[in-house]
Amino acid sequence: MGFLNAVVTHIAPIFIATSPVTSYADQIYSIHKTRSSAGFSLDIPLIMLVASILKIYYWFGAHFSSSLLVQALLMICVHLLLLHVALTNRPASTAHTPFAHSTSSPRPYNFWQWRSTRPYWTFISYFTLVLLVLHFMLSPTGIFIPYTDLLGYVALTIEATLPLPQLLSNYKRRGCKGFRFSVIVNWLIGDTFKMWYFFASSSDAVPVAFKICGVFQALCDVGLGAQFYIWGDGPEEVGAGKAISAMGMGEKGTFREPMVDGFVMPSQDMGNGYGIPMGGLNEKGMSEKGMGIDMPMDGWERARVR
Repeated sequence: MGFLNAVVTHIAPIFIATSPVTSYADQIYSIHKTRSSAGFSLDIPLIMLVASILKIYYWFGAHFSSSLLVQALLMICVHLLLLHVALTNRPASTAHTPFAHSTSSPRPYNFWQWRSTRPYWTFISYFTLVLLVLHFMLSPTGIFIPYTDLLGYVALTIEATLPLPQLLSNYKRRGCKGFRFSVIVNWLIGDTFKMWYFFASSSDAVPVAFKICGVFQALCDVGLGAQFYIWGDGPEEVGAGKAISAMGMGEKGTFREPMVDGFVMPSQDMGNGYGIPMGGLNEKGMSEKGMGIDMPMDGWERARVR
């Protein structure tokens, strides 16, 4: 067991440091290739950018593992690119995605739901600048260490909520279409390495805040994995069925009787092509459901006028 711990503690830092690239490269490529970010929660770049920027300033007080610092730096670069690609390829109409302006639960000032791209970059820039000013103001004082510890707990708490927007989006749509399966696979593999590394390392290398928030995030990632297993991409056939029904197609492959210029089309069953239900007729010429049917004698029948 000691040998295995030694191997993991040497391999895990490399995996953790490079995880931003391995986790999100496929998502970025998919959005760029399909020219659509529908189904992808834009809150994910927001959460990771805010959390990673806070962790950078947290490092100056905690001096945690260098692999976690490199991870935070790479995470900022990757999610800036992901944000750019997602904003560039926004769908024109997204009533069910995080880009939409929800009337049921609007955010103050439509925060992170802006249609223009400029406010996103403005927010990230001002957020980083304010933290930089506070860093220089508080670094000579005695409250600098407690201040950086606070930043660390806030950063890791925010990062722990990373899967929640996607969990909610998937739950509302009863599907995971638009969110790459490779991302959740990388998250789950990363959680495995991360948890082992966190609890096998000393408290100096990995503060307890990383461990607490890491466990919560791992549980949320397991929930995302369960959604993929249960729902997959979602019930696409339901939407297709509604479209067919609107065109006059009934249930179980039968046409309804549309009115066209006073004429009515006789009922047809797509299973046998003779206008007779699949269950056949009884002795009285009725279907199994007790309903009469129109036999297509001459092709058309004049609609009865009462």
